[in-house]
Amino acid sequence: MDREFDLDVTFEQQADEQLIASLSPEKLSKHIQNLPQDLIDAATGILIERRTYSDVSQSLGIRQQELVRAVHRAKLLISEFQS
Repeated sequence: MDREFDLDVTFEQQADEQLIASLSPEKLSKHIQNLPQDLIDAATGILIERRTYSDVSQSLGIRQQELVRAVHRAKLLISEFQS
């Protein structure tokens, strides 16, 4: 299944995707647990469980655009944790 999403959402600040991809699942999970509470479920569903945006947004009861923003914020914070 294609994991990409077709939403018109853009961000000025970009997360360090390579840095996040290089983290071990254990380290990534640890960083996710240090996120603000409202980002933990979104980040866990997408980054740890590798579920689709559609699936996670439905289970959390939020729109996909909100989920995309939450995951982006989580990635930015995780990038900051690593620097």
